[in-house]
Amino acid sequence: MFDALIIGGGAAGLQCALVLGSAKGKPFSENKHIGIIAHQKTSHLQTALFNNVLGLTPGTTGESILNSGKAQLKSLYPHVKQIENEKVLELSKTEDVFNIKTNKHTYKSKLVVVAVGYTNLMTIKGLEPYIEPHPRAAIEKNRIWLKNIDHLVDENLYVAGSLAGWRSQFAICAGSGAHVATDILTLWNGGKHVKVHDKIG
Repeated sequence: MFDALIIGGGAAGLQCALVLGSAKGKPFSENKHIGIIAHQKTSHLQTALFNNVLGLTPGTTGESILNSGKAQLKSLYPHVKQIENEKVLELSKTEDVFNIKTNKHTYKSKLVVVAVGYTNLMTIKGLEPYIEPHPRAAIEKNRIWLKNIDHLVDENLYVAGSLAGWRSQFAICAGSGAHVATDILTLWNGGKHVKVHDKIG
């Protein structure tokens, strides 16, 4: 049983996992079980090149970020379980628990973050009622979003990144993932707002 399970290993999903993982020392987070289904085959980062992102060396490729992001998560926050080589097929809910069915296993989680791409090829059974045309993409591209209010799709069901209705820009998608993570931490902290910062000294 996970307390939070992230679906998707792109910019939004990995950033969400990093922020959640970084709160391990907080009393409200220390015993939480966090996981990420780090499926990346359809991520737009596979073909991305970054010259305009603050903090990234010009010429950085999206493919290298996909790899280094998972390595960073594993090195700094090994308690966050990375589930590799599985694709989510179906999402359902029984009482207060989500059932996440992949091509290999079924997982249970109290809370889910959907952070996959926003193409109309996204096929996770159970999300159909929330799918609408993307509000910030050209109609002819057939992009979709999961209708949400401030990243919340339904009770304990979040969406992050371009699928949340944001433009497909790396910094925006990563920020969306961080936003969702701090909302989850705030929830775990009884509604008291949470930010997680590392400081020198």
